[in-house]
Amino acid sequence: MIKAANAASVGLVPTMGALHEGHMSLVKRAVAENDLVVASVFVNPTQFNDKDDLARYPRTPEADIEMLQDAGCNIVFMPDVEEMYPEEDTRVFDFGALGNVMEGRFRPGHFNGVAQIVSKLSYAVEPDNAYFGEKDFQQVAIIKAMVKQLDLKVRIIPCPIVREKSGLAKSSRNMLLTDTQREKAVLISKTLAASVAMAASKPVNEVHDWVVGQFASDPEFKIDYYDIVDGDSLQSVSDWNDSDYIVGCIAVYCGKIRLIDNIHYKG
Repeated sequence: MIKAANAASVGLVPTMGALHEGHMSLVKRAVAENDLVVASVFVNPTQFNDKDDLARYPRTPEADIEMLQDAGCNIVFMPDVEEMYPEEDTRVFDFGALGNVMEGRFRPGHFNGVAQIVSKLSYAVEPDNAYFGEKDFQQVAIIKAMVKQLDLKVRIIPCPIVREKSGLAKSSRNMLLTDTQREKAVLISKTLAASVAMAASKPVNEVHDWVVGQFASDPEFKIDYYDIVDGDSLQSVSDWNDSDYIVGCIAVYCGKIRLIDNIHYKG
């Protein structure tokens, strides 16, 4: 257990390492808003439904520690698998419709693993506030639901996506891209940005089909999904008037590397 009895407020930034400026934006916000900040670095095996993806996930522990120290983080919690899972975690969470779409559909078991590790970290750290990037839009919704289910006394704080100069959303997986793939992957953010302007005059189905079509001509890309959803329920909308909060969420492979991104149309 991590004790912080003397801190008036504790901020937690859960990460899987291979840190970048997006993570640092979470840490810096946590530092500004809390008396003590704990960042965890742990590649959680229970949220990977692809063993190759787990093995391939980048790990840079020494660089991570240095970045966290420079950002003002007070405690770096870097456990091994045996410490977090001394025995198998058999808990099964039911997130209903929130967990059955998008990432939940294409990565079965993923969000159950996310809920397992975030709850374990919350019990260990007992934070007042926990910070998550909005690039993982569905994950934030799932974690909020998990907090309610377990009645955890932590406030979940979503933080804006941090992008590279090209527009590509910052991701630890970006370092696995070749230089050519990295240039091509910019198409994701460019397409989403262009679709916002299109949404002013085109119906939902046409915007959806146009976005998907942008990736059809290059065999380097393979789309898992592109959904235009209500930002709260995560269910697909068919009309721009269906909700005051509409978000477009995409998952696309560039080569073997799976990238996600999202953009707000309303709200």
